[in-house]
Amino acid sequence: MTRIRTENLGNATAWILHRPHPAIQGLIRQLRVIGLDVREAWPDLPAEAIAADFIFYDADAGHDAQFPWAAGQSPMPMIAMVASEAPGRLKWVLTMGAHALLLKPVSDKGVYAALLVARSNFDRAHASAAQIADLENRLSARQTVVQAVMIFVLRGKSEAEAYELLRQTAMAWRVTIETAAERLVSSHASERSVNDGKRIDLA
Repeated sequence: MTRIRTENLGNATAWILHRPHPAIQGLIRQLRVIGLDVREAWPDLPAEAIAADFIFYDADAGHDAQFPWAAGQSPMPMIAMVASEAPGRLKWVLTMGAHALLLKPVSDKGVYAALLVARSNFDRAHASAAQIADLENRLSARQTVVQAVMIFVLRGKSEAEAYELLRQTAMAWRVTIETAAERLVSSHASERSVNDGKRIDLA
């Protein structure tokens, strides 16, 4: 289970992507009271914003080109400032990967909660993505092991004998079975490529 980080937010950096407007002054004041370093930008985020801890952005006037990363791939928690509940606008907010919302007109209320919710959702999303990537890597490794075993089977070994040969090969090379399987499959593919080339030359 992902732990929600609720420690002090002091020294964090927050960028506010919103056109200059008196309505966001309350947000800026509250972020500074909490202890954040606040910076403003419009209409685009500068390259240095990639190191920010939080991004607040205008969901009503925003668009994809304002961000130096692909939609939904932000490297930090994103907090959308929303006034319009038009389906198209809300869909865009979700596509951008909003981790929390603040309703307009934005004030000093709910800012701290939005920060914590955004960071918690961001952490959980990244934990889930890492878990999915790990599962995909394990599945790919297992498929490679099966392919390596089949190489030995095609050479006349039983499946049990083939797996034992793979295990012994991994021990001899002092690598994991998955790494040995990857090397064997790669070597087998190279041999097939060379042999196919020879057959073409003979033709």
